Amino acid sequence: MTIPRRAILLACLAAAALQAGLAAAATPAQVASFFRAVQLDNVDGVRELAGNEVDPNTVNPLGGEPALVLAVREGSMRVFDALLRLPGIDLEAQAMNGNTALMMAAYKGNRRAAEALLARGAKADREGWTPLHYAAASGSEDIARLLIARRARLDALSPRASGAYTPLMMAAREGQPSMVRLLLEAGARSGLRNTEGLSAARIAERAGHTDIAAAISAAVPASGR
Repeated sequence: MTIPRRAILLACLAAAALQAGLAAAATPAQVASFFRAVQLDNVDGVRELAGNEVDPNTVNPLGGEPALVLAVREGSMRVFDALLRLPGIDLEAQAMNGNTALMMAAYKGNRRAAEALLARGAKADREGWTPLHYAAASGSEDIARLLIARRARLDALSPRASGAYTPLMMAAREGQPSMVRLLLEAGARSGLRNTEGLSAARIAERAGHTDIAAAISAAVPASGR
């Protein structure tokens, strides 16, 4: 007996709806167990819950982070690897504060995570705060080089509400002399100013990093920026 195409289509739609319903019907206890497993690098617990009861892209109602971001923050690399292999995992899923997994990897200096995310197609650049801002602030030079090699904007501006900082300004404020040098050598513009009218050199000076301020000021005449 031949099954009509319409019946096949309806069956497929019903199966998809059932699967979606399972993920949507996750109880608070299941969600809590899932994120606890992520935090503890319990890969078996994550595999058991992800996709069956809990949408792996959902945001933790307690911490405000999706699983991929939380795994990087906690250094749960077995779980991180498992999440990357899940069909439909959203590499750009954002925490409530806007952080993505790549931004967290940049801040934590987790090169392995950064390389894996970039290899899977994570965006090296984005509007507002960028992975390069985070790498600059934390002094993660190897990750900054990875991002720059993938055409991350050197002079990307953070949101105006947060001061319109460039990665160079962040490195200057956080006292990262090697990062400042790396960004300047890559072509970052040292003469740009934030919403307070402060240049990277002035920001460094105000933060007490006089050596960095002097280095940036010395670079201005030579670079013409």
